[in-house]
Amino acid sequence: MSVDSRIATVTRRIIERSKPSREVYLDRVRAAVEKGPHRSVLSCGNLAHGFAACGVSDKARLAGDAVPNIGIITAYNDMLSAHQPFETYPAIIREEARAAGGVAQVAGGVPAMCDGVTQGQTGMELSLISRDVIAMAAAIGLSHNMFDAAIYLGVCDKIVPGLVIAALSFGHLPSIFVPAGPMPSGLPNDEKARQRQLYAEGKIGRAELLEAESKSYHSPGTCTFYGTANSNQMLMEMMGLHMPGATFINPGTPLREALTREAARRALAITALGNEATPVGEMIDERSVVNGVVGLHATGGSTNHTLHLVAMARAAGIILTWQDISDLSDAVPLLARVYPNSLADVNHFHAAGGMGYLISQLLKGGLVHEDVRTIVGQGLSAYAVEAKLADDGGVTRVPSPAESGDAKVISPIDRPFQPNGGLKMLKGNLGTGVIKISAVKPERHVIEAPARIFHSQHDLQDAFKAGSLTGDFVAVVRFQGPRTNGMPELHKLTPALGVLQDRGQRIALVTDGRMSGASGKVPAAIHVTPEALDGGPIAKIREGDMVRLDAEAGTLEVLIDAEELAARDAATCDVSHYETGMGRELFAQFRATAAPADQGAGLLVF
Repeated sequence: MSVDSRIATVTRRIIERSKPSREVYLDRVRAAVEKGPHRSVLSCGNLAHGFAACGVSDKARLAGDAVPNIGIITAYNDMLSAHQPFETYPAIIREEARAAGGVAQVAGGVPAMCDGVTQGQTGMELSLISRDVIAMAAAIGLSHNMFDAAIYLGVCDKIVPGLVIAALSFGHLPSIFVPAGPMPSGLPNDEKARQRQLYAEGKIGRAELLEAESKSYHSPGTCTFYGTANSNQMLMEMMGLHMPGATFINPGTPLREALTREAARRALAITALGNEATPVGEMIDERSVVNGVVGLHATGGSTNHTLHLVAMARAAGIILTWQDISDLSDAVPLLARVYPNSLADVNHFHAAGGMGYLISQLLKGGLVHEDVRTIVGQGLSAYAVEAKLADDGGVTRVPSPAESGDAKVISPIDRPFQPNGGLKMLKGNLGTGVIKISAVKPERHVIEAPARIFHSQHDLQDAFKAGSLTGDFVAVVRFQGPRTNGMPELHKLTPALGVLQDRGQRIALVTDGRMSGASGKVPAAIHVTPEALDGGPIAKIREGDMVRLDAEAGTLEVLIDAEELAARDAATCDVSHYETGMGRELFAQFRATAAPADQGAGLLVF
């Protein structure tokens, strides 16, 4: 199956750029694989500690070192709706492993914070940092060297990227990601957005807003809008780390449990003790990463993945750049419209054909690499299916439908919603950033207006409440980068900016912070690097400077003479208030050594 020449060109570029680091990585993985089943290197005392809590039959199996043992890394907690279903998964996986002649143990838990809870709060400053903490916590769990494969239980924003980094760091182990699925649909997304804007304008009170939010987020499962959490799940299927068709099955259903059981059996089948050994570090390659980026563009996915995909790829020795992501966006049409890019949620997306139909259309258009390795031992065509509950309670699969179940939600490859993915890199005298325009009306792709300067999202909100944000303007919200305060999401800006845009003002946002997969109709240049704390050009903008954001040309400029810009002193800001409280003092070293946004904005360097 031939691949579009533009996709092939970017893939070759990534392969060539990555050769030195990829070869070092693969040598390390293969050396670990050659050592064989790893419990054999443990002393009797080591091994006795490792299975002391197991039942008699599991102890007997592990003592002989002849059966595969699955290490479960879980992000379960019962405060997060998306992760609450994982409470029962370890018992299900252990039971299925025993029935298949193997063993499974929870190797460790990782933290899982909710960006929905921490939006606009101090805790959000730990959100991006948590990705690297999750990777390190998973590594601690797997470091006991007791395991022949790993199953990762995680869903949301930083959890899955952190778990992928951990999985690739233990690249000699086969790895399977098991999702929990989205909650059933609640309050329609357009009504939720309307209630938020009414609250921002002071037209309804907190009680009414809380009632609307509670009707939106109402049960176990992932939030149903297409933000980072659901973009994560899409990526895991596109990269062959989920069982086919597993991504958007609701929690608490027989099919959801059947898919979890199937994943446990498959994890046992692909260890080095069998005939289908699939070390994840060899399985995931440059083509797999490109397929993930293509899926992101085709679905209008989260801007956060311009950070996460870069970091995830580097964990496997693969050097992915924003230019690669932007060039792939130009080659990939938008095939899905899911809120905030439309009124439909992920349940509507799944009902219209979901991942199976999407993948079938991408294959038809030659926009993905079919010949990748996946956990099921077949290429990406194995994922152009729909999973169903079989009569015996297991999983059966049928080919994806030939037609979209709702062409307003998923379009066929020959009738895309727009010709590109809408996630572009911006470059200019203000540095480098990214913008997502899949939900931005074409007439707002270019904004030129005077700058209004803010050093926090709360300052902008205060100005909005005071009624001082009049006329056209570009809001410059700076000192929000990874080295300043951990690069929190600034999603609290969305309602206020949305109100102003709806009033007819031409506005845009420029920031060295994040906006997430929930960013929508307001043009926003985000992740601008170098960040303000490092003296980046964003720190040289002054109130009233004309700023031009051009998403069509891919430029981000302050319209002043180059010599004047170079001569200006960068603004400074007292950031000491970001250093303590809510645990922030524990992460000073993370902030001090964080990489720039275009290198993943994390502590971990590969």
